[in-house]
Amino acid sequence: MSYPPRLAHLATRAVVVAKLVPTYARAHHIDEEEAAQRLSSVLSGRMLPSLLDAAWAAMRGKSKRLTDDGLLEKVATTLSERPLRPGRVAALNPAWSAFLILVDLEVGTASDAARRVMETDEGRRRGEEGLAEAGRFLAAELTRGK
Repeated sequence: MSYPPRLAHLATRAVVVAKLVPTYARAHHIDEEEAAQRLSSVLSGRMLPSLLDAAWAAMRGKSKRLTDDGLLEKVATTLSERPLRPGRVAALNPAWSAFLILVDLEVGTASDAARRVMETDEGRRRGEEGLAEAGRFLAAELTRGK
């Protein structure tokens, strides 16, 4: 499933970074500025479209009543006043950990051991679960407004 182009116009890289920074910073015990730099770097590549795909799938799966246009309007309304409002800190679980490792691999801060684990079939499966988990979190953050 591919997300509609308008979602990328609403949930820009800066917006997605703002939503993920608190969780990433807390998980890595770094300040939010460093977390924002790392996430911005990673999301300038192929991870942003994958994350938006996962978020869109989560939004469509969660809201049976709204049409695609209705979902996009809900995102627009949520982001209308403070689009760069920081997201909540997510409760970490194995899927979140896998997503954080994917980010670390992309930014170049993960160990070689983590890279080898994520290259296995199990690691790839966990990475997909992690991306889906981060997508669900992002979907909740993008639609929690009015």
